[in-house]
Formats: sequence, structure tokens, C-alpha cells
Amino acid sequence: PAMTALAHAPRFSLEDAAALAHSLFGLHATTEALPSERDQNFRLRTADGARFVLKIANAAESRAVLDAENAALRALAPAGRTPLLIPTLTGADVGDANGHCVRLISHIDGVALGDVADPSPQLLQDLGRALAHIDRALVGFDHPALHRDFHWDLARAADVVAQRRPLVTDAALAGPLDALIAVYHAYAAPLLSSLRTGVIHGDANDYNVLVLPKEHRVAGLVDFGDMVHSHVVNDLAIAMAYAALGKHDPLAAAAEVARGYHAEFPLREDEIAALFGLMCMRLCVSACMAAEQQAARPDDAYLGISQAPIRATLPKLAAIHPRLAHYVLRDACGLPPVPHAPAVVEWLRARTGSFAHLTGHDLQRVPVYGLDLSAGSPLVSSNPADNAAEPFTRRVFERMREAGAAIAVGGYDEPRLIYSTDVYATGKVTDERRTVHMAVDLTLPAGAPLFAPLDGVVHGFENATDRLDYGPVIVLRHDQGPALFYTLYGHLSAESLDGLYVGKPIAQGERFAALGAPPVNGDWWPHVHFQIITDMLDIPCNYNGVALHSQRAVWRSLSPDPNLILNCPPDVLPQQRSKAELLTARRAHIGGNLSISYGRNPLNIVRGWKQYLFDENGRTFIDAYNNVPHVGHAHPRVVRAVSEQLAVLNTNTRYLQDQLTAYAEELTALLPSPLRVCFFTASGSEANELAIRLARAATGRRDLIVMDAAYHGHTNTLIDISPYKHDGPGGRGAPDWVHTSPIPDVYRGEFKAADPLAGAKYASRVGAVIDRVQASGRGLCGYIAETCPSVGGQMLLPQGFLADVYRRVRTAGGVCIADEVQTGFGRIGTHFWAFEAHDVTPDIVVLGKPIANGYPMGAVITTPEIAAAFDNGMEFFSTFGGSTAACAAGLATLRVTREENLQAHALRVGEKLLAGLRALQPRHELIGDVRGSGLFLGVELVRDRTTLEPAAAEASAVALRMRELGVLLGTDGPFHNVVKLRGPMPLSDSDADCIVEAFEKVLKK
Repeated sequence: PAMTALAHAPRFSLEDAAALAHSLFGLHATTEALPSERDQNFRLRTADGARFVLKIANAAESRAVLDAENAALRALAPAGRTPLLIPTLTGADVGDANGHCVRLISHIDGVALGDVADPSPQLLQDLGRALAHIDRALVGFDHPALHRDFHWDLARAADVVAQRRPLVTDAALAGPLDALIAVYHAYAAPLLSSLRTGVIHGDANDYNVLVLPKEHRVAGLVDFGDMVHSHVVNDLAIAMAYAALGKHDPLAAAAEVARGYHAEFPLREDEIAALFGLMCMRLCVSACMAAEQQAARPDDAYLGISQAPIRATLPKLAAIHPRLAHYVLRDACGLPPVPHAPAVVEWLRARTGSFAHLTGHDLQRVPVYGLDLSAGSPLVSSNPADNAAEPFTRRVFERMREAGAAIAVGGYDEPRLIYSTDVYATGKVTDERRTVHMAVDLTLPAGAPLFAPLDGVVHGFENATDRLDYGPVIVLRHDQGPALFYTLYGHLSAESLDGLYVGKPIAQGERFAALGAPPVNGDWWPHVHFQIITDMLDIPCNYNGVALHSQRAVWRSLSPDPNLILNCPPDVLPQQRSKAELLTARRAHIGGNLSISYGRNPLNIVRGWKQYLFDENGRTFIDAYNNVPHVGHAHPRVVRAVSEQLAVLNTNTRYLQDQLTAYAEELTALLPSPLRVCFFTASGSEANELAIRLARAATGRRDLIVMDAAYHGHTNTLIDISPYKHDGPGGRGAPDWVHTSPIPDVYRGEFKAADPLAGAKYASRVGAVIDRVQASGRGLCGYIAETCPSVGGQMLLPQGFLADVYRRVRTAGGVCIADEVQTGFGRIGTHFWAFEAHDVTPDIVVLGKPIANGYPMGAVITTPEIAAAFDNGMEFFSTFGGSTAACAAGLATLRVTREENLQAHALRVGEKLLAGLRALQPRHELIGDVRGSGLFLGVELVRDRTTLEPAAAEASAVALRMRELGVLLGTDGPFHNVVKLRGPMPLSDSDADCIVEAFEKVLKK
């Protein structure tokens, strides 16, 4: 059939199409060819901007089928999301062109779903809704021509595949293909006779679906050439199959389509049960049809390339147990994932309190310690090395002793980060890992006996250390109640497996196992992992005890709460407040203008480690935003330095302390002479405030020059000198002693990067401000600027600018203040201090949040002369500035920065990021400029590269979508259109790759 279609395919030129549009439909239009293999399609555009699609059918096409399509389009018109049929000049639906049927339909704006790199869940749901609108509108519609023997009809899939399967010679594809064909025959084919039938679109592939990706909405479905009378659910199965193609998690993508469909046009339970098999079979049909085409046209390389997504996706689908897929789809449709699980839960709940005590302890009567191992638990170290069996066991049993508890219990439905081995990961760092613990852990000394809670027989047993870290594990099968269920016991002693055999009866209350010790028990602390299971998914024994958060509801159905059997008092077990509860409490008790990122869906970050952050569900994010944890979140040396100092003493600077002088000595040794005198504060804001006091003391003047769009802190004085604040919402403008100079922006400012004198020209603008100050009879106190403006747009100052400005300021009698809060300690890679890149030495240097890796600390370093002028009899004292713990944190951060060579590391990774981001520029018009150095980078987004119209909304959307892909970054700049990257210094090469990959996905459509 494919060869026949090609032989009768139309071959009209663009000119021919324009002539047909005029003669048949009276349109004067330009023409543009659209992709099509069997037919020909042309996009038409008239002088007034109206657009249409001219469709020229294959000569082999049945006229009756075309009439059926036309009738369907008319029937679907009221529902929207489909093209409108436009009659010829004579009022006919179809015109003729040398034996080819010609039709005209309205044009639907949008891009093909297949061209969207990573469709959002909302977009996939809307695909389901759009298809449901069509299928619901077609209920009751029929046409004799659509009751046809059509090889793409999914109802015929078994015959089509059986005929063409021998043509698939790709060995890597053959195994998954056969596995999925077997899934279809086992799970879908037996249900076909009961499924609803009707007319369906029949080909909602990703190039027949037009979408508006920024709006997460489907614009419409096109190409009704595969309409057929078939099983109604096949329409959804086909859309799911193509939505799954090429996705990292194909089942999750398919489930979103089903979720949207069911919300609009509810599926029956038998249809949901058949869906996974039908969806997979559609891809099997496609693979077999492609093999037939390749056999007929072996020289057509494109045929092989076009099958690459199928070749990548079929193995992933084949690795999913079909019943698990069924449960995921039931959950997406709002049904209990495991159909019989509610009955099991009710049976257990009715008998809670009657079961034998698993550990011999009545948990209602003995002291119980609620063991919290959640993602944010302080009992778990951010450093995986500290969670090894020996130190972890010590910590757990210390907590139990402190609580006077005989046993520790906890863990069900608890997201955890203690699972660091590759078996719990699916790919790169931002991919979802299995984190949600679906069992209860009961902690007792190794060797403690276990007693069967209820009658059962041995279903399976093994030493599973090599696969899932269970160590020795036993599964019991229980035939009581309304449905079969199982209980699993992991981390046992090796002796627990002695004498076992499958089918061995175990009586309620019988001692049948004992707790193991590390490393035999999987190298964990002594405890039993106790799990209830409603479907073993044909696994003999080593069942997953940790689930994906995205499948959490499914796994709660597969593994109900073990406390139904254990009967531990619920108030003893650890509880975490939900994100919604936290947000409500924050709104009630925290000032509303204390901003929160991602306001409508904020993150609940509970842990950090190196360059990563983790939310309450254990989701990993690359932190490309926070420069405060300079050497990395929870760096062990900084943590140890602070905790050890806090355990000894934490006091202020009124007493002699070695920590204060040692830190000042090491810090000033890295600064050029004469910057030798330090003052320590508790924040960068306090440090900038102090710097202004120093400048005023040294000069006896008040007037200060600042850079436009600058931000220096949140005190009253600093709001006064920060245009970003006093010229923004709620601001009252600058006082008369603050004078603003233009920001030296060589991308969108007056003087551009191509001008070699741009630095000098911008410096002259500062000179003009100095002249105005002096002309008014007022002297100049000084000039303050970030060496690399951050809030101003992540910019590097043009060469020559700072040296010229400093010369002019000093000539006027002022002092030069370098705000290095953002860029000190090697962040720009080329130099330890950003001002060094400009061959200048400031009079005062201000440091802040990153210098102690997040411990509250700031610093001001100045010359002996300025310090002496400030020493005027008024005491300076900061209660927490320079405290012993703060200096310990600062000293550790400084030493780690140098000893781990983080400056050179930042330069290398930053160059990789810059190269990757700049490579995106030619492909994405939205990227106006990529700039920065080291790990101080900015990407400015514009709607027009000529006018430089800022793309602020797009920048916010990029930041939000990047968060969804596992990368945290921010936006800044005077127009809020600059995406900024300035994360912890340990950001790695692989992190850079992830960031660039995510950026491209976000920008692609």
C-alpha cells in the first residue's frame, strides 16, 4: 500500500498551488510547501494576512473517505480545535486538479508538538483534553467509508505486526518489540471485544498536533486522513504513544495525556486496563511498518533516522511492568491505582491491634523513638560519607538512649536522601531519583528476633545486597482477606534464611527471622524494613522499597501503611508539615514583602550539599543561583570549624581571640597594599554602611556617587544609595547627597562593546557628575560601585573605566569603595578580587555573605590612614561581627577556596558555560547577550536584537521552566530580563552541561 500511495502522490509546484488556490477558491496568495509524504499540503497567505492550507490528495485516495473527512470536519466545527472546511467557488467541498482532489481548510496557528523539545505536563494534559473534545463530539457520528480495512487502524495491529515483524532485523529493537507485542496480547487483546467503538481521528501523532507551548495549550489537531471506525480508546492510545516518544520517562508523559483526556471524556476501567498495551502496540506497528519501508527503499537513510525515537523509547517501555503502567494510568484518571488495594487496607484496618507484635514489643506500651530520616532530618548528614553504617548506627542509638526508648520506628511514605547508590538513580543529577520510603523501619540491636504478625507462607527469600541493599530478605504471602497480599522483611541476619523454602508455612507469632548487623544486612544500621505489598509485580523477592515521588500515590496503593499491622501510636511517628501548611503559616506570621521565589509554587528547600539543593521530596536541583555558600552547601570543613568553635566558645571582639587576628592576617595578605586594616560585621549591608561611615570620616564630606541600578543593602542609608531600591516600587527617590552616574552597559548603553574607548567615555560621565557636585559648592565623599554590577545585570565593566573613575574621584578628594560582596574570593576566575582585573586598588573593600559560606559575616578592609580617621573617639562595635565562630567560618572558607583551587575551577567551568550558552545564540533570537567571567554570568533576553526590547516576561518564564528541569537560577537587571548564573564555586562540568541542555530545551519553542 505504501508503494501504491507513492506512485499516485501529487507533484505540484508552488506556482501550481497558487494557481489552484485562485481558480478553485478565488484566493490570491503566496504559497509555502508543508511536509507530507502521501499527499501535498501548502500554506497560503493572502495580502491581508489571512492564512489557509491547500490540501491536494493522493490520486489513490478514496473519494468516499474524503467525503467522510469533510463530514467529520463539519461535525467537529462547533467543538473547536479543528480546521474549518472552506468550499470552492462553486460551493463544493472538493475541487479537481488532474485527478487529484483539492480542498481548502482554515489555518491553525501553532507549532508542531514534535518540535517542542520538552512539552510541559500542562501541555500534555491539554493534548488529552483536546482529543477528548474531538472524540466526544464524534459520538454518534458515522460514515460508511470509515468502516474500512485500514492498516493503521489499531484494531488491526496484531495482524499488521504479525505480517511485518520478520522484516525487523535490528537486534537491539527486536527484544523490546517482542516483549511489548506480548504485553499487548496478554493485557489488551483480551479486552478488545468489550471496548467502546466509534469514529476516531486515528492519528494524533506529534506532527498532527499544533500547540502554543508558551501558553501550555493545544491550538488544534489537523490531518484527518486516518479517520476510521475503531475502538474509541485507540485515539488516546495513539496520542499517548507519540507523546511518549523520546521522553526520559515515557510513561509519565503518556499518563499526563490520559489525565487530561479522562477529565473531559471519562474512560471506562476496561479501557484504562487496555491503554498501556494499545499505546505500546502503536509504536510496534510503526516500527514494523518502517521496517517494510526500509526493505523497499534500503537507500533512504531518512527512514532509519526517523525511527531513532522509537528505537530509544521501546526499551524503556519494555522495562516497565505492564501492571505498574496500568496502576500509573489509573492514578492519572483519579482511580485507586491498585484496584484491590482498598479492600486489603479495609481488611487490615478492621483487625489492627489483633496481629502479633513483629519485634515482640507492643508499640502501644513501650517507649518508642520516632525515627526521622526525611530529606531535611538533622540525623542524616548532607555528607554521604557520614551516613555509613558505623557512624549512622551510633547516632541512631544515641538518640534512642537520650529518649529512653526501647525501639525506634518510622519511615513510611518518607522522602529520604540516604539512598546515594546508583541503583536509586535514573541518569544525570537532575533526573528524578527514587527517594520515597514505602516501608516502616523498626530499629533494635542486631540479632533481635522477629515474629510473624499473621499467618502466611514463604513467597520468596534471598540475599539481595548486590541489587537493592536489602541484605537477606524474606517475603511472606497472605491468602487471608478479600485479596492476596504480601509482607516483606529486609536487612535480616544471614541465619534468617536457613531452612526456608518457597511455600513454607509461617504461623502468626512464630519466630521466623532476626535483625542483621552491617555489613551482612546490606551495610545499614540494625533494623528491619517492614513493607506491605498488594501486588508483587511478578518479582520473586527483591521488591522496590523506595519509590519515585512522581509515582507516590501509586506506591502508596502498592504498599499501604504498615502501621495497619504494627499499631504504633501515630503521634509518635515523625510528621512533616506540607508545603501548603508552611505557606499558610508564612503568610500569617511573616511580613508580606519578604519575597519568596516562585511565588505561586514556592520551593520547600530542606537540604544543601556542595552545588546542590534538595526539596522536601528529595528532588535534586543544581543551584546556579546562590553565591552565599561560596565553597558549597554544608562544606564539611566549614561545618566542622563552626561546630567545633561553637562547642568551645562564641563571643564578641571585646576579648582577645586568636581567630579574629588569624583571619584578618590571612585575609589582608591576599589584598594589595595598603589595604591592611579590617573591620568585621554581621552582613554585607552592615559592611557597606560602615564603609560609608569610614569614607565620611576620612573626607569630612557627605556627597556620594553611585552607579545607576545599583543595590548595596537594606539599611536606610543603603536604600538611599541604591537606585534599584529608591527608584523602584515603594521607593522615594534619592536624597540630595546621592548622585547617580550611568551604568556602563556596553550591550544596551550609550557606548557599545565594539568601541575601544567605551570605558573612557563612560568614565567621563562620572566625571561630569563630579563636576556638577563641585559646581554646586559641595565636596565629594567618594564613589561606591560593585566591581561587577550584579543587580545591574551581571555585567563586567569595560576596560579603562574603573581606573579612570578612581583617578577622577581621588583628584576630587573622594575615596573609592569597591563592593566585592558578589565577586570576591575568586568568583570571576581570572582574579581573586574583581578589581584586580582593572589594575586598580580601592581605598575601601567591602565583603559580605559568601566569605563565611553562609554564616552571617561581612568585612570592611581599608588603609591605616582611613582607619585612623575613623578612630575619632566614637566606639565601633558589632555584637556578632568578628565573633569567634564567624571568624572560624571565614578562615575555613578562605582556606578551602585556596586549597581546593576554586578560582581556577570557576574559570574553567565558567568558560565551558559561556561557550555552551553562546553556542545557543545563533539558534535562539531571544538571546541578546551572553556575558560574564568565571561563575558570574548573565544571559540577557530581548524580543528584538535591533531595538533591544527587554524580554522580562520571557526571562521569568525561563527561570520557572529551568526550575522544573532541575536548575535554579534568577533574573535581574534594570529591566528584569537578565538570567543570572552565580552558584556555588564547586559547580562542575557535568552541571554546566545540564544547565546548557536545560536552557536549550526551554528556549527551543
